[in-house]
Amino acid sequence: MDHLLTLEGLPRAALVELLDRAQHFADVGGDRAALAGTAVCTLFFEPSTRTRMSFQLAAQRLGADVLNFDVSTSSARKGETALDTMRNLEAMGVRGFIVRHHDDGAVASLAREAAAGTALVNAGDGRSAHPTQGLLDMLTLRQAKGDAFDRLKVAIVGDVKHSRVARSDLHALRTLGGDDIDIRACGPRTLLPDDGTLRGCTVTDDLDEALDGVDAVMMLRLQRERMEEGLVDSLENYHRDYGLTRSRLQRAAPDAVVLHPGPINRGVEITDDVADGPQSLILRQVANGVAVRAAVLERLLGRRAS
Repeated sequence: MDHLLTLEGLPRAALVELLDRAQHFADVGGDRAALAGTAVCTLFFEPSTRTRMSFQLAAQRLGADVLNFDVSTSSARKGETALDTMRNLEAMGVRGFIVRHHDDGAVASLAREAAAGTALVNAGDGRSAHPTQGLLDMLTLRQAKGDAFDRLKVAIVGDVKHSRVARSDLHALRTLGGDDIDIRACGPRTLLPDDGTLRGCTVTDDLDEALDGVDAVMMLRLQRERMEEGLVDSLENYHRDYGLTRSRLQRAAPDAVVLHPGPINRGVEITDDVADGPQSLILRQVANGVAVRAAVLERLLGRRAS
């Protein structure tokens, strides 16, 4: 594996190996010898809190030298392309690039131009993919429910159409659960894709139906621009129809867990008592992000510690 651009097509064995290694890091921490002397750059052309910070912390725990690219103060403001930026940093000896970009396929395009020995990680591109978020969601689910993904019932709720997180989660769930996993996609019809993304899923615009007996509820952030585009009429109506409340959560299995990739719009897609409640694994997702990203960086750039 030279780069991690998507979870689509990643063999099950490779996915499980990354999850196993991430669990190791979650249990015992990082190995500071793994990336000692290796320069890694977070090349973000979009805002980020959890993803950027957890990649930085993961790289530091592996002993890497971490460079933080700030687009607002970089030569990108003068017209420099992302490719020229990457090539200049490669010339300085940077071996690893963690890239977030607003354009679909932008990270894959950079990977095709990367020098031999350079590794790229997709930290989110357009609406296409966010593979490390998919991995940390699977690690969180596995910790809570075990590794029998084929027995799970999972609801993915919200703006699936524009969500790179949803796409990566779907790729991973299908790989781990095969044809037997029960995946339900729910949201307003205007926010559900019709491009094959939801193949094999039960698709509904009825949240109560989607939640019936599920083991896990994966809520998605409602992007406010969807209102400007006329895809959502109001935040109040969206919360009424698709907001996860304590009473609605009772429709799920008694031991159901709740996930959300963040940032949370409290009172829109989820209420405070659910986000902060006993069934919420949202902060565990954040913690697992460091472990997963350490596993990915070690796999791409380092020598596995004994």
